[in-house]
Amino acid sequence: MGSKERIQRLKDETRLNILDAALDIVKEDGWQALSMRKIADKIEYTAPIIYEYFDNKEGILLELTRRGYVILNQELTAAKSKHERVEDQLEQMWMAYWNFAFKYKELYQLMYGVDMNCCELMKTFPEAEASKRIISDAIKELMTDNPPDERLVNRKYFTFWSVVHGLISINFVRKGTDNETNQHILSDALKGIIKFIDN
Repeated sequence: MGSKERIQRLKDETRLNILDAALDIVKEDGWQALSMRKIADKIEYTAPIIYEYFDNKEGILLELTRRGYVILNQELTAAKSKHERVEDQLEQMWMAYWNFAFKYKELYQLMYGVDMNCCELMKTFPEAEASKRIISDAIKELMTDNPPDERLVNRKYFTFWSVVHGLISINFVRKGTDNETNQHILSDALKGIIKFIDN
């Protein structure tokens, strides 16, 4: 490996270390505690070095949001690939969405602004649109109109999202019901929406 490649690899590693340190701080103390100074202290660099990689904290938040959407898209795609029937794919993708929210709680909070202020720019990520498209495509497959009405597809997507995101948010902000009850509520809601998808 040449010196140019080695330097680039070190830069890439430092960038990842900054992002990982930011996430570690958030897991320990919450999003409000995150600062460039704390990140620098955590990885034992000076703050000016952090600014060589990210212009400000907003840049770090945007990159972590992108990371969250990449992981979510992988989870949705994996859930979909395990089932043949579109109805099962749709239900399991929303279950994967649910599981992602609790496995990557801090990223989910950032991505969807739960219990924090989120940046408006985050809504324009192609990765965010990709996760919506994966699910919307499955909704279209269940619709009998050809081509399906895009407004109806969008309405059905947001019906699903409202229920799932609402239940996740309740459990984040204040402890909701136990996990088994949550799974039953979620499953009942998803099956109910899927049953009437073409109405």
